[in-house]
Amino acid sequence: MAEASKTSAYARTIDETLSPNSLKVLQKRYLMKDDDGQPIERPSDMFVRVAENIAAAERLHGADDARVAEVAADFYDLMTSLDFLPNSPTLMNAGRDLQQLSACFVLPIEDSMDSIFGAVRDTAIIHKSGGGTGFSFSRLRPAGDQVRSTQGVSSGPVSFMRVFNQATEAVKQGGTRRGANMGVLRVDHPDVLDFIRCKSDGDFANFNISVALTEKFMDAVRAGTMYDLLNPRDGKPAGQLDARDVYDLIVEMAWATGDPGIIFIDRMNRDNPTPRVGEIESTNPCGEQPLLPYEACNLGSVNLSRFAGMRDGEPAVDWDGIADVVHRGVRFLDDVIDVNEYPLPKIGEMARANRKIGLGVMGWADMLIKMGIAYDSDEAVALGEKVMGFIDAEAKSASRKLSEERGSFANFEGSIYDTPEGGPIRNATVTTIAPTGTLSIIANCSSGVEPLFAVSYVRTVMDNDRLIEVNPMFEDIAVKQGFYSRELMALIADHGTVSDIDEVPEAVRRAFVTAHDIAPVWHVRMQAAFQKHTDNAVSKTVNFGNDATIEDVRMVYDLAHELGVKGVTIYRDGSKDNQVLSTGRTGKAAQAAPAATGRVGEIEPRPRPAVTVGRTEKIKTGCGNLYVTINADEHGLCELFTQMGKSGGCASSQSEALSRMISMSLRAGVDPEAVVRQLRGIRCPSPSWAEGGKVLSCADAVGIALEHFIEWQATGLAPTAVFKHTDKLDNLAGACPECGGSLEHESGCAVCRACGFSKCA
Repeated sequence: MAEASKTSAYARTIDETLSPNSLKVLQKRYLMKDDDGQPIERPSDMFVRVAENIAAAERLHGADDARVAEVAADFYDLMTSLDFLPNSPTLMNAGRDLQQLSACFVLPIEDSMDSIFGAVRDTAIIHKSGGGTGFSFSRLRPAGDQVRSTQGVSSGPVSFMRVFNQATEAVKQGGTRRGANMGVLRVDHPDVLDFIRCKSDGDFANFNISVALTEKFMDAVRAGTMYDLLNPRDGKPAGQLDARDVYDLIVEMAWATGDPGIIFIDRMNRDNPTPRVGEIESTNPCGEQPLLPYEACNLGSVNLSRFAGMRDGEPAVDWDGIADVVHRGVRFLDDVIDVNEYPLPKIGEMARANRKIGLGVMGWADMLIKMGIAYDSDEAVALGEKVMGFIDAEAKSASRKLSEERGSFANFEGSIYDTPEGGPIRNATVTTIAPTGTLSIIANCSSGVEPLFAVSYVRTVMDNDRLIEVNPMFEDIAVKQGFYSRELMALIADHGTVSDIDEVPEAVRRAFVTAHDIAPVWHVRMQAAFQKHTDNAVSKTVNFGNDATIEDVRMVYDLAHELGVKGVTIYRDGSKDNQVLSTGRTGKAAQAAPAATGRVGEIEPRPRPAVTVGRTEKIKTGCGNLYVTINADEHGLCELFTQMGKSGGCASSQSEALSRMISMSLRAGVDPEAVVRQLRGIRCPSPSWAEGGKVLSCADAVGIALEHFIEWQATGLAPTAVFKHTDKLDNLAGACPECGGSLEHESGCAVCRACGFSKCA
C-alpha cells in the first residue's frame, strides 16, 4: 500500500467502512498496482485520484485553483458516500496514463472493404483501451449480391461479423481482456434469417446480437402479412418474408440460446435528440445506450438504497437527497466528457459535440425492501415510474443550469431542444439505466433496476470451503424478528428463494422476492416504468426458468412492444454446477479393465491395441462444434480424441491435452464414470445450449460424450440429450474467466459476484 494517504485534506475516509467484498473487488480490479501486482493506493486514494482528475475540467470553464479544489472535495464526498458512482472505466482510469473513461462505443460500418476493415482496426484500438463496441451491419449488401468493382459477389454481413469476432479473440489472446460486441441487423435486410440463426452453432462467442425491428414489421406481424426486404445497396425491394414466421424464428432462437435480443429501432430514432447529425443504427453491447456512429457513453448511477427510510413512522423517499445527488452527478459526468482521452479522434469530436451523459440508478430492489414494497406489485411499478420521472426532471434541470454557465452542446441547433418550449441545455441526453454489476458490489447494493438475485447464497473459495453469504438487510430483519439461524441461512442458500420457506414470515418472504420468484411480466412492466422517463434505454434482463416455453418468450416480446420499451433481453435458466446425472449404466457397461492397484509410480496404462471400435459425437459448445471420438477395445474404453470444428478457443491445445490424459486414465483402469463425474459441471465463460440443457464448457462436452458412450454400450441406443433429468436450476451464465466463480445474468450482462468481473465493464 502507499506509505501515505492523500486523503488528509478530505473530510471522509472510506477504507474502514467498505464491505469485505467491496474491498476485494477494488483491490483486484480498480486500485493502482506496482509491477508486482500489489495495490499502491487505498480505496480512499482512488476516490481522491478520480475526484481531482475530473474536477480539473472546471478550469476549462474559468474556475481558479480554489474552486477546483472545492469541486474535487465535493466529488470525493459524492463518491465516498456511495450515493453516486461513475462507470468502471472512470474509477479505473481517471488520473492514470490511459485516461479512457467511457465504457462503450458505436462504430459505423459502410458497404466497402475500406470501411469494414477500418472498423476492425478501430475495434481493436477500443478493446485495447478497455471499451466495448456496437455495430450495425445493416448497410452491408447481402450474401451473393454483385460487387461491381471486382466482378464478384458479396459474402454478406454474417460473414464479415466473423472477422470482427476473430479480431476480438486476437486482442484477448494478445493479453488484453476480450471486449464485448453488439451486432445489429435490420429486420428488413435480405440476410436477416441467417443473422437470426448465426449463434445457433456456438459461433460468435464475442458478440451479443439484436434484430432491429421496425414499426412496419411489427404491424405486419400483428396483421399476419408479408413484408418487404430491402437491398441496402440501392434501397430497392429484394423479396418478401412472412412477418410472423420471422418473428417466430426470433422468439425460438432467443428461447434456445438467449440470442437474438430485439431493439425497436424506430422508437430509438423517435427519441434521437440530434436527428440532423445522424441516425441511430446500433446500441452498446448491453442494449441500454442507443448511440450515433462514433458516439461514446459516459455513465453514472445514483444509489437509491441510500434514499429510502421512515418518516413519521411510515416508509418514505428522501426526494431532496436524490435531487442533490442528481445535480452533483450531472456536473460530474459533464466534466468527464472534457477530461476523457477518447481512443479515436472522431469519437472525441462526437462526444464533445453532443455531450451525452447517462445518469441511472442502482439499489432499486433495496429501496423497495426498505419501504416494504414487493418488487412484483403495482405499487412498485408506480413508484419506479415516479422515481425515474423525478430523476429525469432534476437531471434536465441540472443540465439547463450548466448551460447557463457553459453553453449548450455544440449540435444544439436543429436538435429536439431547439424549440421555444425547449431552450438551452448542456447535454443531448441525461439519463440511462445501465448495468451496475460491479459498481453495486462496491456500493453494497442491488444491481440497476433488477430484483435481488438471491437472499442467501454459497460462495466456494479456495480448498472448496463453502461460505454462506446473506443479504445484510435480510440478516438484520431475521435477527430482529428472531428467526435467524445459520441452518436456516444454509437452507435458503441451497433453496435459492425464501418464497416457500415457512420459517420465514410471510411479509418478509413477500418483500425479499428474487429474480426467480418474479413472473416475466413484472420484469417487463418494471422496465417499461423506468423507460418512460429515460432518455436513452433501460438495461434489464427478463429471467425465465428452464422449463419456460417458446410462447412464454413470445408473450414477453409482445408485451415489451405494447408497453413502449426500446429493447428486450431474455435469459432462460441453465443448470447448476454438480448437476445430478443419470448415466443409465448397467452391468454390461462396467466392462472396464481390471482395476490397477499398487503404490504411486507402479500403475502403467495398458498398450493401445491396433484396432478399436467406437463412435464420434458432435456437441455444440461456446467455442464451436466439438467432435468427440471415443473408442473401446476388449477391456473397455481405451481412448478419446477431440476435434474442434473451427480453430481457436479453449478446445485447441487444452482439449488435446485433456483427451490424452483421459485416454491414459482409461487404459490405466480408471472407472469411466469417475472421469465423467470430474468433467461434468466444469464451466467456461462461453456456455452453449444443446438439446435438453446447457453445455457448460468443452470439458463438460467431453463428459457428456463419455456419458453417452457408456449408455450406448449398455443399451445399444444413441442418446443425445445433455441431461436425462434435471435438478434445481438457476440462471448462472458460465464461469468467471478471472476467478472461476459463477457468472449471473442481469441487466443484459454477465457479472461475477465473487471478484467483480463483468462482460460489460
